[in-house]
Amino acid sequence: MRTLGDGELVVRARQGSREAAGELFARHWPGAWRVARAVTGRRDMADDVAQDAFERAFAALGRFDRRRPFGPWLHRIVVNRSLDLLRSERRLLGPEGLERIEGEWRDQAGEDRELLAAVAGLSPQRRVVIVLRYGLGYPPTAIAALLGLPVGTVNSRLARALEDLRRHEQERDAGRA
Repeated sequence: MRTLGDGELVVRARQGSREAAGELFARHWPGAWRVARAVTGRRDMADDVAQDAFERAFAALGRFDRRRPFGPWLHRIVVNRSLDLLRSERRLLGPEGLERIEGEWRDQAGEDRELLAAVAGLSPQRRVVIVLRYGLGYPPTAIAALLGLPVGTVNSRLARALEDLRRHEQERDAGRA
C-alpha cells in the first residue's frame, strides 16, 4: 500500500476514516507537542495545548485547504491556543505568579538549559517567533503567514528577542567574572 500524503489523509478523515485521522495524528503529534512545549515553556501545558489543537483541527477539517500543507496549519492552531492559555493564565495569576510557572521549562536532552530558560523568559510574542524560526526552521515569511502578521513585525520581534537573549548572555557572563 502506498503512503498517502496529508491532503489525501485529510479527505479521508473528512469522510469519517478513523485510520486516516489516526495517521494524521501520528505524523503531526510530535511537532505539535514540541511547538506547544516551546511556546508555553511547560510540559504539562504542552500536552493539553496539543490535544486541544488536534481536536480543533479535526473539527475544522472541512475548512482546511488540502492543497496547503497540514503541518503549518496545525502549528498555527497550536501557537494560537498556547498564547490564549498563557494570556488567560496571566490574567488569573497576575505577573507575580508567572516566574514560578516559566521556571519549569527544562531540557531533558542535555541542551543548554540556560539558553532554554532565557527563551522561556521572553514575552510570548517574542518566544513564538524564536521557536518557529530557530526551533522549527520556518523562514520569516512563513512565520508571518502562520501568525497572520506583517513580515516586518516578525522581523522586528525576532530582532528584539535576539537582543534580549544577547543581553541575558552578557549578564550571565558578567556574573561569572
